[in-house]
Amino acid sequence: MGHRLSKIYTRTGDTGTTGLGDGSRVTKDDLRIHALGDVDELNAIIGVLRAQISNSQIVDQASWDKSLSLIQHWLFDLGGEVCIPNYHLLQSVCIEYLEQDIDRMNQDLPMLKEFILPAGSLNCSYAHQARAVCRRAERSLMTVHARDQNIQATALQLLNRLSDWLFVASRALQRDEGGNEVLWQKNINDSI
Repeated sequence: MGHRLSKIYTRTGDTGTTGLGDGSRVTKDDLRIHALGDVDELNAIIGVLRAQISNSQIVDQASWDKSLSLIQHWLFDLGGEVCIPNYHLLQSVCIEYLEQDIDRMNQDLPMLKEFILPAGSLNCSYAHQARAVCRRAERSLMTVHARDQNIQATALQLLNRLSDWLFVASRALQRDEGGNEVLWQKNINDSI
């Protein structure tokens, strides 16, 4: 593999534009750049979750690390697709994997009877934060798709399925750490 980044600063963005992977230049507030930033932020918080899990007492850390590593690679591929209009890197296998993993995690979880709050252990909370960032990235990507119509269906499906995966993962992590889910309480003001 050649040197991809021989020089980190180029000064080409000093005037408020940035280059896409196809060589075109857009303003740094372009919708596509917003979507790239949201996907990048999501990948970063997945990295934080991955590091947190590796430093915790969670059983089966290798399984968590495998899934989170795959997700980070898929998000990097997604960034490539957003950066290069009409370029396709993602394959449907990523959607199939997430769905199978959701089913695997969900089979041992109790049925939800109430809404849960994005709280609990640190692992659980990071998964919830990643879920919220994932939903924002999905909204940003939909905005680009609505404007350009050149985001492939697999990219949109990935973020939709990943937010589901992160929700179920937050529940599984809370369970694996022996904690209880924090349930939303209707009429909480009555207890004040």
